[in-house]
Amino acid sequence: MRTRVKICGLTREQDIDAAVAAGVDALGFVFHPASPRAVGLDTAARLVARVPAFVTSVGLFVDAEPGHIAEILRRVRLDLLQFHGREPPAACAGFGRPWIKALAMRDGLDVEAAAADYQGAAALLLDTYDPVLAGGTGRRFDWDRVPPALAPRVILAGGLDAGNVAAAIARVRPYAVDVSGGVEADKGIKDHRKINDFMQGVCDGDRRR
Repeated sequence: MRTRVKICGLTREQDIDAAVAAGVDALGFVFHPASPRAVGLDTAARLVARVPAFVTSVGLFVDAEPGHIAEILRRVRLDLLQFHGREPPAACAGFGRPWIKALAMRDGLDVEAAAADYQGAAALLLDTYDPVLAGGTGRRFDWDRVPPALAPRVILAGGLDAGNVAAAIARVRPYAVDVSGGVEADKGIKDHRKINDFMQGVCDGDRRR
């Protein structure tokens, strides 16, 4: 099976073009104001309009008000929603879009129990826990904590880059991987060479899985 790839935190048109040219499956746009990669409504609408057919546009939210999410959906063509806060399942499912639930891999988290709670999710994104940041930590967690039976539902995130993504895929065998800081020159500014190197790493991992 080919591992799907999502690049998150897009803020520039040229970075969208580079990611699409490299063969990325999904592009993430951050609607969390505290993030250095956040985009406003007008910018998001312009960027998403550039995303071609068969590439998924993902909106990332952190405990956002339902009215705020609804307003964004009226103006921005998002295919998939990603919830990175403490949103309960009913809140995630209330917008008529498929959705992903991110789980921060804090100590003591029962991943299988959380997966059962969020069984309506299209996928579970497993990310490194940080007491302050809701994502984009640039640090990896212990991949051995991912239950093998859940791997087909898992989007693996947290500290991935061209140097470790092949090993991550070979060990976890996730449905997809998610990267942001690992392909950046600066926060929100993607490095096109790093994108291509990351995609090569994914191909290498697929040969080993």
